[in-house]
Amino acid sequence: MKRLALRILRSSGLFALARKTSAGMARILMYHNFSQGDDASNGAVSVEAARQQLAYLCEHFQIVPLIKLVEQLKSGKPLDSRMVALTVDDGRRNFYEFLFPLLKEFQIPTTVFVVSSFIRREDWLWTDKVLWLAEQPLSVEELHPDKVEHFFARMNRLRPEKRNACIDLIAQRMRVLIPREPPAQYAPCSWTELRQMVDSGLVEIGSHSVTHPIFSSLTDEESWWELTTSRSQIESGLERKVESFCFPNGQPMDYFPLHLGQVERAGYSSAVLTHFGMPCPGSNPYALPRIGVGGQTNFLSFRKYVDGIEHYQAQLTSAFW
Repeated sequence: MKRLALRILRSSGLFALARKTSAGMARILMYHNFSQGDDASNGAVSVEAARQQLAYLCEHFQIVPLIKLVEQLKSGKPLDSRMVALTVDDGRRNFYEFLFPLLKEFQIPTTVFVVSSFIRREDWLWTDKVLWLAEQPLSVEELHPDKVEHFFARMNRLRPEKRNACIDLIAQRMRVLIPREPPAQYAPCSWTELRQMVDSGLVEIGSHSVTHPIFSSLTDEESWWELTTSRSQIESGLERKVESFCFPNGQPMDYFPLHLGQVERAGYSSAVLTHFGMPCPGSNPYALPRIGVGGQTNFLSFRKYVDGIEHYQAQLTSAFW
């Protein structure tokens, strides 16, 4: 029924109207994982779906580097019409393998936010460890598909050491050993692959912290260390300046206002979040909302978000509730 309603809205011309009336607002798209086939696990977007989405963006929008969008926001002037910036979180190798070839084909710029300890192969992402445990034959009730999101929400409120201990305890209960190196689907890009993408002129590398902690669970000293050390490690590995930061998880409860100031003092020019929104003149460059795109996002829903229908629907909802 919902998809039928969207088709009616599209056929009536409302999608095009929303795209036109919201042209002065920017879109920052957020991706995480990619796959060759139709496997949408872990939010993976297939190559076929990504190609369709990129073609649509090229036809109807102006795709720019995130840094250019931020520069226009900071200028105080109206934004160029229909600006879109692409971002990808975490730094998994499936981005290099599946999306980067499309970026070269379409000549589309993208910012990739990497977790520095992940790229340095010191550890793999704690969120991926949870997903890996959930995939095992003898998983526990907390990691049942219907409950895993609640488990993540609970882990996000814990101190990092308590969170890690909880994950280790679940592995013990399951009688499995979490691998030292991440399985292929969770593997990171190498420094060589990151440098290759940066050298193409299409990819900017930003920081996504050292260890992917939830900032609201840290002390001020710990969050400062995550910001400054990740930037230093990435700049050392790439010999390029790091301009942008991405808050891990990035929902309103995952950071405090003081962290926005820390990001600026640490030398970054911007920071992105994960909650929905479309930046416009006056938006805080250190709290930029994004539009999430995943494997469950069909093309009609993709258009609903990027054309602006979701934005206006949210405005109407907030006005009447």
